Amino acid sequence: MSNDAPAAGTPERMDRFYEFDREPVRETHLHSGGRFAALFAGEYIGGADFVIGIMFVMHGVSAFDLVVGLLIGNLLAVLSWTFICAPIAVRVRTTLYWHLRKIAGPGVMVIYNLANAFLFCILAGAMISIAAAAVGIPFQMQMLSLTDFYSADWDWIMTVWGVGSVVGVVAVLGFKRMSQFSCLCAPWLLIIFIAGAVAVLPQLGKIHNLSDLWQIANTKIWDGVPKEGLEKFGLMHIIFFAWFCNLAMHIGLSDMALFRFARHWSYGFYSALGMYLGHFLVWICSGVMVSANGFAIEPGLTAFNAAGVAGVAAVVLAAWTTANPAVYRAGLALQIVSPNWPRWLTTVIAFLIATILACFPVFVLRLLDFVAVYGLILMPVGAIVFTEHWLFPRFGLPPLWAEKRKVRFNMPALLTWIIVLLMCLLPMNWLHIHLFFRWLPGWFLSIILYISFCVLWDVKQSPREGAPQL
Repeated sequence: MSNDAPAAGTPERMDRFYEFDREPVRETHLHSGGRFAALFAGEYIGGADFVIGIMFVMHGVSAFDLVVGLLIGNLLAVLSWTFICAPIAVRVRTTLYWHLRKIAGPGVMVIYNLANAFLFCILAGAMISIAAAAVGIPFQMQMLSLTDFYSADWDWIMTVWGVGSVVGVVAVLGFKRMSQFSCLCAPWLLIIFIAGAVAVLPQLGKIHNLSDLWQIANTKIWDGVPKEGLEKFGLMHIIFFAWFCNLAMHIGLSDMALFRFARHWSYGFYSALGMYLGHFLVWICSGVMVSANGFAIEPGLTAFNAAGVAGVAAVVLAAWTTANPAVYRAGLALQIVSPNWPRWLTTVIAFLIATILACFPVFVLRLLDFVAVYGLILMPVGAIVFTEHWLFPRFGLPPLWAEKRKVRFNMPALLTWIIVLLMCLLPMNWLHIHLFFRWLPGWFLSIILYISFCVLWDVKQSPREGAPQL
């Protein structure tokens, strides 16, 4: 549609939300660092983080392991965004979903983007479930418990769709509106979560000084004893979980969708606001609040007991600020594999899928495992793009393998992905490698395999004349 053409109806007006879905972002459409600061702070002061903080308590993490592990793990995550994801995004100015077409070919791109979109929809659906379960608490509505698998109760279903509609609208509006939404929510959310934790501390014991606080933390909250039937987590579990919690976004490069709008790669450092205000403070605050609530895995009820209606509102808004970018990314992934559908339409489809999945809150209880598996599935592709961007020039290998060979499937990339997934996802008890630790050797294995397979496919003989550069 021409920019001068009149808008004949809703579809034409919606097309104004175009965000360079299949081409590099123009210089005139780049954003300042403040938008990235708001987006990271809003997304990672989220509903998922409230649940994760609760789960650390349930898995018997000690106070020392939690604090030190989060300091180290979150730093590694910030460095991954800053030195791996942001530089590539700023250089190519396209989403990973579209850039992958040049590297892996249309066939691999379709498989990856469908998997990526579905996984993002599961994450968004889990957040919508958390928000829906919290909404009914002040009104004493009978909401579905997050321990239930599914319910045909119409109150639950209508609440899910009502809560989810906000996510759909914000995600359709695009990057700018999404960052503005996060900017409005983030400061208030942080204040409520901290206030809630402070409010319930007296229920756990008398505090006269920092020594009393540390004693309560070690004996009443993070006592190092896992709840029945749950595995005990130690320092390395916390470090690696904090690092790979958002593996798909930084090492997996999904946040190229966001950083393509950045003026400079150093904007990756803004992720520290999300990691330390969100992953650090919110995980700690939610652990304090759940300890005063009888260790029940009910985020809405936990927040309500600590901060009343404001606590419930915080859980709902936190779920939204996490679900919004998840649906946005899912829409971008679906848009790339659709027959020239606009982003707004595929975002609506992603919203519908996420909201349907939200009717099954069972995903919330498996959030730790889901985050681990989700990152492992997408990690090899991020390693392949990283390899082409940074290592191929050093080995004298031409980048953009599929585009230069004009093939639908980059077989070295596909084989690398399949082999690494099998190695990382199949039961590995015989190697005694915990699920949280598998991604790091898997990432290096992806790089080694991809380079080796490309050499075997005689990449050096691929045409160089007139080939586009990465």
